Amino acid sequence: MSNGLWDYRGAVWDYRESTWTLDGDLVGYAVEAADGRVGTVVRASSLSAAAYLVIDAAPEVEGLRLVPAGAVASMDHDDRTVRIGLTRLEVAAAPASQCELDGAARAEYDGYFADLDFR
Repeated sequence: MSNGLWDYRGAVWDYRESTWTLDGDLVGYAVEAADGRVGTVVRASSLSAAAYLVIDAAPEVEGLRLVPAGAVASMDHDDRTVRIGLTRLEVAAAPASQCELDGAARAEYDGYFADLDFR
């Protein structure tokens, strides 16, 4: 695999802390963006090649949004809250979540998240 965004360590598609790889345990957590609440986690993955959260930001945003795990700044398991280093506008502008993370979907996410400074 090349040294792109989808590489395992040191990439935006990996959680900053290995203890955050809880997958389904994050479903239902509130998501706080840098400028306020943005939605709720509906799906999470800790796959080594593509760790991410899928956020339901309704009613402000139509459709689900995928956020790479590297955008997660912190987690509070007692309060069931995930804090991300993105703004609500950046989440809303992100590509809609795809059912399959095939090459085309990965390229679309890479293109969007590569230029954002959330690490």
